[in-house]
Amino acid sequence: MKKQMVRYTLDLDNPPPLTAEQEKRLKALEAMPDSEIDFSDIPPLTEEFWKNAVRNPFYRPTKTSTTVRIDSDVLHWLRAQGKGYQSRINAILRREMLGARHSASGK
Repeated sequence: MKKQMVRYTLDLDNPPPLTAEQEKRLKALEAMPDSEIDFSDIPPLTEEFWKNAVRNPFYRPTKTSTTVRIDSDVLHWLRAQGKGYQSRINAILRREMLGARHSASGK
């Protein structure tokens, strides 16, 4: 007997509404004090764990095509470094984004 694969697509910008049962469970969890949460099956995260932590190697952020206006000299400089200028633009923007987040969090 061959099993049929079922695929679901979820629009994260417009998720389906929660059912009454889901709402009820969420409200019960929200009302639960932290002292009642059972953490016994979760090992503590030590500094050693975080030293060796790596981002999921299979993680790939989604890409969105866009049009941006870049100064000609900046674009020339990026292209002069060889193939991959768009990836370099993304890396520069990501570095700035992460730096801004780091600064905003006060760390």
